[in-house]
Amino acid sequence: MPEYGNLVIEVTSSFGRRPIPNAKIAISYEGDPENTLEELYTDTNGKSEQIALPAPPPEYSITPLERQPYSVYTLTVTASGFQTLIISGTEILPTVTALQNASLIPVNEPLVDDIITIPAHTLYGDYPPKIPESEVKPLNETGEIVLSRVVIPETIIVHDGPPEATTAMNYYVSYKDYIKNVVSSEIYATWDESAIYANTFAILSFTLNRVYTEWYRNKGFNFTITSSTAFDQKWIYGRNIYENISRIVDEIFVNYVSRPGIRQPLFTQYCDGRNAACTQGLSQWGSQELSQRGYSPIQILRNYYGNDVFINTSEVIAGIPSSWPGYNLTIGSTGEKVRMLQEQLNRIAVDYPSISTVVPDGIYGEQTARSVRIFQSIFSLPQTGITDFATWYKVSEIFVGVSRLSES
Repeated sequence: MPEYGNLVIEVTSSFGRRPIPNAKIAISYEGDPENTLEELYTDTNGKSEQIALPAPPPEYSITPLERQPYSVYTLTVTASGFQTLIISGTEILPTVTALQNASLIPVNEPLVDDIITIPAHTLYGDYPPKIPESEVKPLNETGEIVLSRVVIPETIIVHDGPPEATTAMNYYVSYKDYIKNVVSSEIYATWDESAIYANTFAILSFTLNRVYTEWYRNKGFNFTITSSTAFDQKWIYGRNIYENISRIVDEIFVNYVSRPGIRQPLFTQYCDGRNAACTQGLSQWGSQELSQRGYSPIQILRNYYGNDVFINTSEVIAGIPSSWPGYNLTIGSTGEKVRMLQEQLNRIAVDYPSISTVVPDGIYGEQTARSVRIFQSIFSLPQTGITDFATWYKVSEIFVGVSRLSES
């Protein structure tokens, strides 16, 4: 029996990520774009229906075999009033859902890229191994540590190449989108959840160490982190992510790895454990093996970083209107946080009209729950109708984005 993975495409405008309805997506095998396999169209929220596509057997991606563990497709995206975009290299793994964003440039704007080519996954392709660094940066160097506390940034500036590559592009990427991209680029979404969580914690902590120490800015560069595996971790412009990885990042994006008595997030280096030997830090394939043996995420992390590490939480998240109340909002909840949620959903509904507006009365009733459920469906969250931690911050993120768009 053939194996299948799922694909959902979201088509948005490059100007503010506004959804583009009725966009056409032609799907073909990579290298054969003229032979269309499927055609899809986006709905009012700019999303396609979910489609199942052939993929290799799961064992190719859950154990370190030589065979390519994912199938690769080309997407040709067209929409009235926008320039055509071709995405070559969308990766489909079996049993999981891939999420591909296609950002289209209006016809009256200069063309930046009409073809996005996604290279091989880091666990399958040939990439340079990480140059080892200390997991804790020294505090006695003047000017190196500039933050008094760990802050979750709103935006990461990614230098798409080694630090000294002057022709490499700098990309401004939202923090959560950056993490989702890196996790999808560094490990396989078919892995056991404990392994995915452990690797995500390591990637979060690695990133926040670069943010906290302003590592590259203190060296005279104008970016936060690079996409080079020799210096940092792999980020791939335009690549697809995966629904389960997106969900996990939304749950834990404020977390990082700590040691007692050390203020900064640990610089949690890792390697694949197959092509590159791990002289220090987490082995990616080793974490999957430990997960299959029943290890929890913290047990996996302690296996590689020591028994004293623990998961810490940042209390400061940049760029959001208000923090999560600390408990789930659901039917029967009342108060200012509910009213704020309702007002934010109403503003989001201007750009996503399938979300029904509600009276901002501060009472969480059936209509508010329904609007939340539709919001969760659009943004690939569990459709519970309950505003939990992940939903609250996703609403805040989208609200800030559409509000800024209307002000510009």
